[in-house]
Amino acid sequence: MNKNIVKIMAAAAALLMTAFPVAAAEEDIMTDNSKTLVVYFSHTGNTKSIAERIAAAVPADIVRIETVTPYTGSPNEVSAQGKREVDSGYRPAIKPLGVNPADYDRIVIGTPTWWYTMAPAVATFFDTVDLSGKDVVLYMTNAGWPGHVIKDMTAAAKGADVIASKEILFDSNGGNRMITPAAEIDEWIAGWK
Repeated sequence: MNKNIVKIMAAAAALLMTAFPVAAAEEDIMTDNSKTLVVYFSHTGNTKSIAERIAAAVPADIVRIETVTPYTGSPNEVSAQGKREVDSGYRPAIKPLGVNPADYDRIVIGTPTWWYTMAPAVATFFDTVDLSGKDVVLYMTNAGWPGHVIKDMTAAAKGADVIASKEILFDSNGGNRMITPAAEIDEWIAGWK
């Protein structure tokens, strides 16, 4: 009787395995076998939260753009410094990324809006990294004043094929409450991943 129960359980297990296949391994999720890198700059954490959401959904490697000299001071002081840098076209030195963007097929680049354009640290990234032949996805976060960020980023992505872009709105009080619905962002990601 024990042998019959074991045989029945084995048959049931085999039937279940064919009816409900095991999920694909994580490395098999990207059907085009491309490698994706998410690169972002974030001062308040909003752009970082979107980068992490993208990296988890795609999947992708993720790296933060960091300035050699960090931005410090009150929000008003950092805002004033950002305005001076944007107005003068200043490009702050950035730390090495720790990865080589040339090793990736697709690069996602995220920035907060600083005075209607990309953060100067992201402009430095564009000036120092060759994106020729890469598929590039652009996103920006803002608090109600998107300016011309996506247009500026697209122009800076020389030689790249910009395959998608997105403006993502957070609350205008400087907080981290996202106004753009999460489902909208997920749908956008699904459209190009």
